[in-house]
Amino acid sequence: MSSSLQSSPASSSTSLNTHNSTSTKLTDPGYCSDTSASSSDSLSRRARSRSPVHARKPPPTPLESVPDSAYLTPSSIWRNLSRSPSPFGLIPIHRQFSSLIHRHEVPRKLLHVSIGFLVLHLYRTGHQPASITPPLITALVPIASADLLRFYSPTINTLYIRCLGALMRESEVTGWNGVVWYLVGTITVLTVFPKDIAVLSILLLSWCDTAASTFGRAWGRYTPRIRRGKSVAGSLASFIVGALTAAVFFGSIVPATNTWEDDPVGAVTWAGRLALEGVGEIRGGWALGVISVLTGLCASASEAVDAWGLDDNVVIPVLSAVGVWGLLKVFG
Repeated sequence: MSSSLQSSPASSSTSLNTHNSTSTKLTDPGYCSDTSASSSDSLSRRARSRSPVHARKPPPTPLESVPDSAYLTPSSIWRNLSRSPSPFGLIPIHRQFSSLIHRHEVPRKLLHVSIGFLVLHLYRTGHQPASITPPLITALVPIASADLLRFYSPTINTLYIRCLGALMRESEVTGWNGVVWYLVGTITVLTVFPKDIAVLSILLLSWCDTAASTFGRAWGRYTPRIRRGKSVAGSLASFIVGALTAAVFFGSIVPATNTWEDDPVGAVTWAGRLALEGVGEIRGGWALGVISVLTGLCASASEAVDAWGLDDNVVIPVLSAVGVWGLLKVFG
């Protein structure tokens, strides 16, 4: 009996210590075992990985979310006129037909190529640059005005893009439409250069630029990069198409086209020969082959060069015309 009474205080003391220890774990904010902490972190990470909020990729930025500061103004620097970023998702129809319109730009390229055939038709039927440039300037004014207006109004920009989005690049959502630069380049060469050189330079813009874009997007990743957005694959395609275009134009179309009473002076600069004083001259197929290769080089170089950040639709026709005209002035 005595021994039982003596052991009771010890048991009570042990029970009290255990109770106090448990209370300390529950009430002391500084107490945390390593095991419980690591287990908590593991559960937290697992929960985040399974959470649909963390697992789901953010949706593309809607057009309405583009900040007003992203819209260009006439005071923007030259490079921003045509070299703005091209994120996917700003144009609704690009999301709907991502491969056809966004990746391969089929509607835009069809328009590009068709302009070349229209120019050939006008050339063959005797339309002169002096009669074509006024309508082009007349078209440029409202087109450029619409672009300028949408820079200041996101609502108008949204409507504009819904109507013409299939023909636009997403870089043009907050940048000048390529049609503006196409008209500027075309008007420039038709005004400054001889008739046949101007027509050829527009053909190079229409077909070489399309070939460079098509082959560059398909195989550019497998060839060295020239600069941002330009690859050896695209430049090689531009060279080949440019050489073939010059061969057909100077070899078949120019000789088969009638002369017209209202043709400007010096409308035809290609005489079927290349000569260099003191060296000699070549004629016929050899001359045609040489000028075709040189024209292909001009087209390829103008497509690849970065001329102060200007759009290709201006750079390609102007630089190509300068190159071919200069070659014919020196060797023609």
